[in-house]
Amino acid sequence: MPPFDEARPNSRLMKTFLLYFATAIAEIAGCYFPYRWLRADGSPWLLLPGALCLAVFAWLLTFHAAAAGRVYAAYGGVYISVAVLWLWAIERIRPTAWDLSGALVALIGMSIIAFQPRS
Repeated sequence: MPPFDEARPNSRLMKTFLLYFATAIAEIAGCYFPYRWLRADGSPWLLLPGALCLAVFAWLLTFHAAAAGRVYAAYGGVYISVAVLWLWAIERIRPTAWDLSGALVALIGMSIIAFQPRS
């Protein structure tokens, strides 16, 4: 049995979410490296991994099955949630209840868009 059986809804859901999650990590990292260079007196060499991460981000977007506009709309919810996790894990800033509530609302919106019935 393949790891992601399209006939099984839970498998499709997990595959979609993991792809959105990886896409968000690539985009956030791609923006974070130049940020570190500009704001924290980092090395200009930080631009190289930043550019690589943004290239991976664009490449990962091509793996999403839905129409581009729908992918971007749903991706926004995952991006918000991953950015809050990044805040906590990488920047060592504990998210507030407002941050977490906003991320949850964004994920609900993402789910409505990404997992709508398909015809």
